[in-house]
Amino acid sequence: MLTANLTGVPILSGNIVNIGRISGLDGADSIMVERLLKVWQAKYPRNLLRSRFYDAKQRFRNLRIAVPDDLARKIGNVVGWPQKSVRALADKSVFEGFETPSGDPQGVNTIVLDNHLTSDVSQAIISCYKHSCAFLTIDYDPADPTGTRILVTPRSADWSAAAWDPARRRIAGALTITGADRYGNITAFNVWLPGRNYACSVDLMGRWSAWRQDNRLDRVAVVPFTYDAQMDRPFGRSRINRALMSLTDMAQRTMVRMEASAEFYAAPKLWFLGLDEDAFEADTWNSLVADINSISRDQDNLVPEMHQVNQASMSPHGDMLETIAMLASAETDIPAERLGIRLTNPTSAEALAASENELTRVADRQNRMFGEQLMDAMRIAIQLRDNTAAAPDMTGIRPVWAPTRVVSDAARADFYTKVAGANSAWADSDVGLAKLGLTMEELASFRAYQREQRAKEQIDQLRANTAQQADTETKEKQVTETIDVNEASASGGRVS
Repeated sequence: MLTANLTGVPILSGNIVNIGRISGLDGADSIMVERLLKVWQAKYPRNLLRSRFYDAKQRFRNLRIAVPDDLARKIGNVVGWPQKSVRALADKSVFEGFETPSGDPQGVNTIVLDNHLTSDVSQAIISCYKHSCAFLTIDYDPADPTGTRILVTPRSADWSAAAWDPARRRIAGALTITGADRYGNITAFNVWLPGRNYACSVDLMGRWSAWRQDNRLDRVAVVPFTYDAQMDRPFGRSRINRALMSLTDMAQRTMVRMEASAEFYAAPKLWFLGLDEDAFEADTWNSLVADINSISRDQDNLVPEMHQVNQASMSPHGDMLETIAMLASAETDIPAERLGIRLTNPTSAEALAASENELTRVADRQNRMFGEQLMDAMRIAIQLRDNTAAAPDMTGIRPVWAPTRVVSDAARADFYTKVAGANSAWADSDVGLAKLGLTMEELASFRAYQREQRAKEQIDQLRANTAQQADTETKEKQVTETIDVNEASASGGRVS
């Protein structure tokens, strides 16, 4: 069974020179491993750069025209638009679980609960939007002695690599890094191939070894989460693209210039003409020397004069920042108000919701793609758990996502009432109740309440039927006794 002993090293070195020949690998598999390592090495610098932009830790690119480097480093302004670009879309993809109309005989929801997928999927989606793709790996739990518990683990692209199979339109091989030393050198990784996996690690002598694990899958036990996947880019594109990174640099430089101008704006510049610095005390002069300029008396010993130099306006900096924010809004489909720009006229809640229509459409499309990959992950998980040669039939099972757009309770109730009036069966279906705004947990609680109420009604009906039957039997007995008495009276009091 593969292990994942992550050491928690945040930044890898990006080198693979320490990875030599790996004993235990087949010849063809060695070629794939070498290919995957080169893919990871080639993509890691850009993935690391996007992580720095997301965390607002990217290096400030100063043009060295208006602001010296020393001053720019001291100001240290940051712009959080890359993180906003990722989170604004990721927050619209909330996975709630799977709908299983047949009572979940395959144990799909058990796998979801065991792996905390309702929260882990959100992490995979954030990583996907950050680096263009993320991965879900499916494997046996090494801590389970029965071998029936399945692990579905999210993997980020900066610690993973994959090769694409265009003919089958799925992953041909994948690599996930599971260990690194304090210098960022890789010390362990897993390789995922069709029907087999390898756990590779290095010993203290620098010798690499691989342990093989076979399975009955005809595909790699890894599924990708991608953003904006296309035919020429099957692993998608990042939300933190080159345009957004460039706009972020521009906004950061603008804010640094604003900060520098604000310092000069806050300290008025004064010129004393014909005044010597001896007129000030030492401490007072030291505190004002940055703000006061002096010129000694002229040759005619004229009286000193004081002049104040007007500071430059900060409006051009604000206007430029607003222009950059509007460009970032167009690039990310995020309303300018969400990027920190306040427009002249206050925006209503309805206008804000309408301005997110483009982002909502992207989220709906992404949720369909994520749902297909989650279904693939469940098929692989069930097939591994049951150790079958064929994938299970998942007909009727579908992933459920929270609504991507905000709808008022009044609008939901009005829509539900109108449709329910035309189709009463729809009103009590899971789809209808979801349109009403019930989450998966609320829907499960409501169904449990319905079952409880139906059970009580059935018990009450049984009691009523039993009481009615007993009453009927009593009446029949009384009628029989009356008939016997009448027959006895007719025969002279003799009762046989």
